[in-house]
Amino acid sequence: MLTRRAALMGAASFAALPAMTRAASAEEIMDTSMVEPVDLSNLKRIKRKLVRPPEVHAHEQVAPGAPRIVEFEMQIVEKEVEVDNGAYLQAMTFNGSIPGPLMVVHEGDYVELTLFNSPENMMQHNIDFHAATGALGGGSLTLVNPGEKATLRFKATRPGTFVYHCAPGGPMIPWHVVSGMAGAIMVLPRDGLKDHEGKPVKYDRVFYIGENDFYVPKDENGSYKRFADVGESYPDTLEVMNGLIPSHVVFNGKVGALTGDNALQAAQGEKVLFVHSQANRDTRPHLIGGHGDLVWERGKFNNLPERDLETWFIAGGSAGAALYKFLQPGVYAYVNHNLIEAVNLGATAHVVVEGDWNNDLMEQVQAPVEYNATHEGRTALP
Repeated sequence: MLTRRAALMGAASFAALPAMTRAASAEEIMDTSMVEPVDLSNLKRIKRKLVRPPEVHAHEQVAPGAPRIVEFEMQIVEKEVEVDNGAYLQAMTFNGSIPGPLMVVHEGDYVELTLFNSPENMMQHNIDFHAATGALGGGSLTLVNPGEKATLRFKATRPGTFVYHCAPGGPMIPWHVVSGMAGAIMVLPRDGLKDHEGKPVKYDRVFYIGENDFYVPKDENGSYKRFADVGESYPDTLEVMNGLIPSHVVFNGKVGALTGDNALQAAQGEKVLFVHSQANRDTRPHLIGGHGDLVWERGKFNNLPERDLETWFIAGGSAGAALYKFLQPGVYAYVNHNLIEAVNLGATAHVVVEGDWNNDLMEQVQAPVEYNATHEGRTALP
């Protein structure tokens, strides 16, 4: 139903935002105020403090009891982000991070999110949960102007990993997504994860990796442009976006976000769950030197996991999960196995694993030495 507030929001947006942007159409904003609210007063409430990816907030792998209302707060932050040396993105973010933080609940729980649009922001924003049912995934019930907040509650009815993203309407949707406004939620089965035989599986740690494709414009000299604010960046960014060739493909917001001093840390013998999301483009994660012991490629825990995968596929607009037990120490590269995007555009993470080397799994029988090419190596040829 079209509301007076919807009409006012549309009018205010046209007046306040640059001419090239379009507010979400008023028809997309629903009014459910006449519907009798559901009585959930008998359910326990808990609050979860979201943390910056790749870390994930504290949670139980097996639900401790009856369904609960899990409360989250998230603030929308528009800010400039340096995605690579000299390449600056006018970013739009959930909670100031790219990707937005991972939320974890259990099937049957209620997710209750209060979304704040900071007064200093320029744009309307909202949140579309792929895990939710109805109202554009919550997008039509959470459309907030700068300085406004809204609270959405939905029941987590399907276990799995799901994307959430901003979807304020029309051409604003892809722009907001490729400017950083996407994250993921993991809905665990109440009795925890199961392997291909239905046996319980637990992880020792979980890492959340959000992959982004960015479209940073260049000037006539080939240098990256820098803009005063998000509104000013729109026309040039749109032109690059429509060419469908990203300037950067990165994990967690920037080149090198998960390498070097920022590398992920694990220990030999640990089972690590990798949750990987891509809200816009297809991708293909690969752990160099390891495997996907159990892989929920489409991220849905009602489906049996694939086993022993070398590379797995994450469809654009979805999130997947892969479990691996690290058997050897060393530095593992976790990459998008379009190696051009991994090496040249930035989609690489490192996992540093401590432990003792096992020569039974891999042994250097002979270190590199020079050889006599006249007599050696010829038998290798067909």
